[in-house]
Amino acid sequence: MARTPSNMLPLGTAAPDFELLNVVKNEKQALSALKGSRGTLIMFICNHCPFVMHVNAKIAELGRTYPDKGIGFIAISSNDVENYPQDRPELMVELVKQEGFEFPYLYDETQAVAQAYDAACTPDFYLFDAELKLVYRGQLDDSRPQNGKPLTGKDLTDAMDALLDGQPISDIQKPSLGCNIKWKAQ
Repeated sequence: MARTPSNMLPLGTAAPDFELLNVVKNEKQALSALKGSRGTLIMFICNHCPFVMHVNAKIAELGRTYPDKGIGFIAISSNDVENYPQDRPELMVELVKQEGFEFPYLYDETQAVAQAYDAACTPDFYLFDAELKLVYRGQLDDSRPQNGKPLTGKDLTDAMDALLDGQPISDIQKPSLGCNIKWKAQ
């Protein structure tokens, strides 16, 4: 498995707008309709990456807790499904059911949204404030498959809690690490 770090988009960057297919509802949804009242978490994930599979239970748990506090959760898969058929939209629907995701899982067929966010890996996490300005990007926590560190979600939850409490979010942020996004051949 390739170990690719986040590109670490500059803090303060405005969230690029998008409208993508929600694979569960089979309809397009826009960022403006999905954003939270107090913040928005955008996660680039996919079905088959071992780094994502490692964190699925934690992001499902957080996705049941934080939306009630005003943070919208959005997952996006941007992988090339021609060469990585395990990431096809119909299998994304199965993953939602299997993992109990209560947040939208969107398909970025053209990969334009991943490019706009400068996403590099799965999982890649971006937390925006109520005005859709980037306040956190990086890892969920220090846990990785087979590194023996507990899966806590601490880095991301600390950032979301600080945002909700109106406290400064540390600018010391560690990149996420995962499989590279599977880009289409140019």
